[in-house]
Amino acid sequence: MAKSGSGRLYKWFRKPILDFLETEASGGIILVAATVVALVWANSRYGPAYHDLWQLVFSLGWGESLLSLSLHHWINDGLMAVFFFYVGLEIKREVLTGELASWKKASLPCTAAVGGMIVPALLYVMFNAGTEGVRGWGIPMATDIAFALGILMLLGKRIPLGLKVFLTALAVVDDLGAVMVIAIFYTAELSLTYLGMGLALVLLLFLLGRAGKRRRLIFVGLGILVWYFFLMSGVHAAVAGVLVAMTIPHKVEKGRKEFLTQLDGITDELYDPERAQTPVSEEVQIAALQTIRGLINKAESPLQRLEHELHPIVAYGIMPIFALANAGVVFQMSAVTSVFQSPIPLGILAGLVIGKQVGIFAFSWAAVRIGWASLPRGVNWVKLYGVAILGGIGFTMSLFIANLAFGTAHGETEGHGSVLIDQAKLGIILASTISAILGVVVLLGASRSGNGKTLTGPFPVEDE
Repeated sequence: MAKSGSGRLYKWFRKPILDFLETEASGGIILVAATVVALVWANSRYGPAYHDLWQLVFSLGWGESLLSLSLHHWINDGLMAVFFFYVGLEIKREVLTGELASWKKASLPCTAAVGGMIVPALLYVMFNAGTEGVRGWGIPMATDIAFALGILMLLGKRIPLGLKVFLTALAVVDDLGAVMVIAIFYTAELSLTYLGMGLALVLLLFLLGRAGKRRRLIFVGLGILVWYFFLMSGVHAAVAGVLVAMTIPHKVEKGRKEFLTQLDGITDELYDPERAQTPVSEEVQIAALQTIRGLINKAESPLQRLEHELHPIVAYGIMPIFALANAGVVFQMSAVTSVFQSPIPLGILAGLVIGKQVGIFAFSWAAVRIGWASLPRGVNWVKLYGVAILGGIGFTMSLFIANLAFGTAHGETEGHGSVLIDQAKLGIILASTISAILGVVVLLGASRSGNGKTLTGPFPVEDE
């Protein structure tokens, strides 16, 4: 009886958990939860333990190859390399077969993303020109896809599919721009020897992929070496993650027609109308199932399989851990008031809250106006403006760039650097929260007003 009761209890808990994880908004919700935990923990009486935890040092390797990093660095330089590998897979898939596969599809999100990077960076520089904070100009450039898309999913059927696709494609281009900025402008000291070895391995991986090699162990093993060489070169290991992702093969071993033809032949062997409700148990039928699994593997590209397998790891593991390790800012009164007095948080607020919406919306309107692009089906200008505001949610990538911009690698003392990082984090959290709230208000207003024709003047209105 106890076993039966515990089994029912397990099923009672298991179903809502699985249902929640299957929703597209779940990743953003877990990210928010991790952020709240970090903030509460850092500002509680256990705050010193929070900060001490991330300074614990762990070593890997031996002799001259020994790599000793704090837990914070293992997360930001190690786990986040996996995150950027996943981002790279998304970018490659979108470029080859997704919303960035043709100029007709890509023109609007690409143009919008460019505006959403240039305008925030310029606004930030206006606030920080001539100060030590100017090197943080990359902080307000990126959009956090998990947060922003999670909010859209929470709004449900009020949001047309075209708007979700637009935001996803925009964020992918945004991430690519952020990676380029990290590679070019946030590299500390450069070791050409290590960089050369890393690039040589990337080239080897590319050639292996072109030659039809698909064994995961080869790509994982060499990919870890690429990460190590890039880490030692001074170029951030995040760039290594994206470059390795670009080498993962996208071609399938069996085309759709061949796959379906062979699958039909195998399913005919499995079909037995007299035992339709009984489990597959005969040796011949079990062998047929194994053959089907093999066919599925050959009909799915390594890139698609890796992206699918990494999604829950990134969404429910890596990103929440990153938020937990990086969002714990101590809310002292002096720190809070400094948000409205210091140029760094003011620049971030201006960039994310104002620059993002102006850049995304203005560049989108210009692209449509001159005939480069058209609005997606079911999307009008008010709804696109709401998404432009959501683009100001720059949480994960903004925190990441803030650590690169104001970390001790740039010559700051530990104490001074941490002050600048805390100022940046406060600005990021506040700006992302404001953008989320304003975006939801605009999108809800647009959905209640039907076609969203309240926006007049020089902007054309698209009927749904």
